[in-house]
Amino acid sequence: MDVDDKTGEALKTQRFQMLQDIAEELSGEIIFPTSFDVVVRLREALSDPDWSLEQVTGILSTEPLIASRLVALANSAAYSTGGATVTDVKMAIMRLGINLVRNTALVIATRQIRCAKSMSVFADFSQRLWEHSLRTASFAQVISKHHTTINPDEAMLAGMIHDIGGFYMLYRASQYDELRSRPETVKYLITQWHEQIGYTLLNALGMPENITEAIREHDEPRPVPPTLRNLTDIIYVANLLAGGTFEWQYMDKTCDEQLIAGINEKFADLTEEVDRYEGEIRAIFN
Repeated sequence: MDVDDKTGEALKTQRFQMLQDIAEELSGEIIFPTSFDVVVRLREALSDPDWSLEQVTGILSTEPLIASRLVALANSAAYSTGGATVTDVKMAIMRLGINLVRNTALVIATRQIRCAKSMSVFADFSQRLWEHSLRTASFAQVISKHHTTINPDEAMLAGMIHDIGGFYMLYRASQYDELRSRPETVKYLITQWHEQIGYTLLNALGMPENITEAIREHDEPRPVPPTLRNLTDIIYVANLLAGGTFEWQYMDKTCDEQLIAGINEKFADLTEEVDRYEGEIRAIFN
């Protein structure tokens, strides 16, 4: 990492300003783009009235902000009516109804596209985050099915949104000239802060506590428990299996090669199923 990318008064000032602006914005309505290509395809798909519930569920599950907003809406006072907490997109659709979900998602997607124009300089990194999120979600879904009693759809959602703080910070960084001109330092800033900001963001959106806690320290190196006890354990393992250590190079954290090798060996039998599940999700966009 070029030291110059982390220094300079103008850079420091805009970094601080961005974090300050984020703190203020999280108290209001939050709209930001994630993967531009995904949002465009999602909007096109949602405009097709012939799509089935399963197809709509699948495509909405791949967009972190929209998935989070729909789950939070389903748990809001207006729609929960004392029912069980909604923890996945399918449950949210069933509670809200397909028409409300489609209209809400279309509005959010349209506004995301409008916001995305300034993010072109970060397009490669945002796409990499989305690819990693999709892989993490696929591992989380399959791991939960075979190694825990946790709802696989809930695990899939948590995996898909575990790096939502990174997407949000990319969008915020795109609003500052100095940060747009220094994309490498933005990567450093995001990896340092995305966990805490993602946790705060999801709390602001009204996501269930078990999901927000699961993403809170997903990049904090630690031993893997012999038995996966909760959603936090699932997301930690899924993140590593999906190559999450690429973020550690910006976080001054040492990658424990023995730890990674042990995790890969323990869950090696799931890789084929994960590949198949991820392929099914990607096929939605084709």
